[in-house]
This record gives sequence, C-alpha cells and structure tokens, in this order.
Amino acid sequence: MTTHEAAYHGSLIADALAMPVHWYYDRDALDRDYPDLQDYRAPHPHHPDSILWRSDFTPFNEKAEILHEQAAFWGQKNIHYHQNLKAGENTVNFKLARLLYEQVSALGQYDSTAWITLYIEKMRTPGWHRDTYLEEYHRAFFNRYAQGKPLLKCGISDEHIGGLATVPALLAALPAGDHRKCVKTHVALTHRHSNLLRAADCLARLLQEISTGISLHQALMTAAGDWFSTRKAEAWSHQADRHVIGQRFSPACYIDQAFPAALYLAWKYHDNFPAAVIANAQVGGDSCHRGAVVGSLVAAEFYRKNGSFDLNPFPHSD
Repeated sequence: MTTHEAAYHGSLIADALAMPVHWYYDRDALDRDYPDLQDYRAPHPHHPDSILWRSDFTPFNEKAEILHEQAAFWGQKNIHYHQNLKAGENTVNFKLARLLYEQVSALGQYDSTAWITLYIEKMRTPGWHRDTYLEEYHRAFFNRYAQGKPLLKCGISDEHIGGLATVPALLAALPAGDHRKCVKTHVALTHRHSNLLRAADCLARLLQEISTGISLHQALMTAAGDWFSTRKAEAWSHQADRHVIGQRFSPACYIDQAFPAALYLAWKYHDNFPAAVIANAQVGGDSCHRGAVVGSLVAAEFYRKNGSFDLNPFPHSD
C-alpha cells in the first residue's frame, strides 16, 4: 500500500459510513434515525429531508437514460436517496471512483476519452448503480451527450463537492509524480466550475505533500491557505462540530462551504481516522462527498505516521 492508496480507501470508507445519513439536514431526525452512528448501517427507507419529491429529470432521448428503474421514485416524498444500498456499500460517485481506479491501474495512465466512454457505458447499464438519486451533473452530462455534444464537452459548470469524489482514486492509480494537472483535466470533464477546480487542485496538492512525508497540519498551512485558516481552526476547536459546521460553515454541498468544512474536520481529527469519518457523518448535510476529503486526508496522514492503514475499521451492524 502507498499513501495515495490509503487515501483512496479512506475516502471509500468515509462515504460508506455516511451513506445512511447522507443529506440529512434535520440533525434531530439524524440522531433519532441513526443513534450512536459508530459503524456501517443500511439506510432506512424513509428520509425526512429527501428532495426527490421536487426533483425532476426528463431524458432527452434513450441515450440519456440513467435512472432506469429508479425513475419511478422521483416525485415521491421521503424516499431515501440510497434506499437500495446495503450496510457498507458505496454511493454512485464512489462506485465511479472505484471504476476509475481500476481503469487507470490497468492502463498505467489516465485517458480522458477512455474514462468518459466507460462512464457513459456503466451509467447507462441498468443495475450497475442502485442509487435512486443522481446529482445534477450526471443528469446534465447525459442530456448534453444525448444532444450530440462532443464527449469531452458534456460537463457543466457544477460547484458541488461531489466533483471531488474521484480525486483520491485517480491519484492512487497513477504512478508516483505530480499529477495536479491531470486531476484538473479529469474533474473538468464533469465539473467545470472554477472554484471546484481550485478545490480539486488543493486536495491533490495536499495528498501529494503528505505522500512526501509532510504532516497534514503542515500541508494545510502551506497548501490550503486560501481555503482554510489554522488560526481560526484553533479558536473553534473547543466548539461542537455541529456548531462549526452549521454556524461557521454550511453543511451543504456547495464547494465554497463544503471544502473548508471538510478541511476543518480533517485538521481537528488528523490523528484519529474513525473519529474523523464518524464526526463527518454526524454533522449531516453532504457528508458522503465531504468524506472524499476528510477520509482521504486523515487516512493519508495515518499511513504517513504508521506505514499501514486498516481497511476494515468498522463492523457491519446489519
């Protein structure tokens, strides 16, 4: 295992742990539905904050059909976004991360066209993913694809943190070296927003610095200054996580809030991977996608200090 491989697995673990409480904004409901969230859980069918009842997707034609049998649940209230997943399973963006890791590892390099071709193939295959909800970027990409846009030009200016889900996987699959340009090229295929690309570059730089032996705290000071203040983090560290990510930062998915919120949790829990990903899940909001940052950075730091990483830090409760 390498530092980047530990980071990749850390991101998958963080996503799987947060999956049942993903996009919970009512924290009382989160605590009621998933008390003492300390291990992998299967989601309850009912989700109190689900927006599926007001979500809509009309495929341009059959080439944009990516919801498959899950389309029947759109427009209904309180449907869990990940209702079909089992305890410990990954959500669709992290299934894509695993797919990317496998492809790049097999090829020995990153190929944008090969990746987009595989992305289209898998998303259009019924049963490949079992998530009920798919983010806006997927829906927009496939409608643009169905309209005949060039494969590498179907992405939109999306600024949601879900765009970072595949970054740790890509770095883990590539040979050693500086791959920040490659990361930005990859992320821009689906998320062309300048802030999202800045965050992707920052995450790549942080992970690369940790892989050279620099501590997570030091890397945050030198490589994330435009996103994160260690001085403020120190001042906030005595406050409850739900206050910091609730009052200082929003728990929502927009990158300008979600990325520094994730960096804060990684900074605070830098020496305790299970505590980091549990805290990330328990603050609610877009916890799965913040997990790409929290899980990867803290796992990388753990590997840097210990030369190992536990791939099974949590049991399955059901």
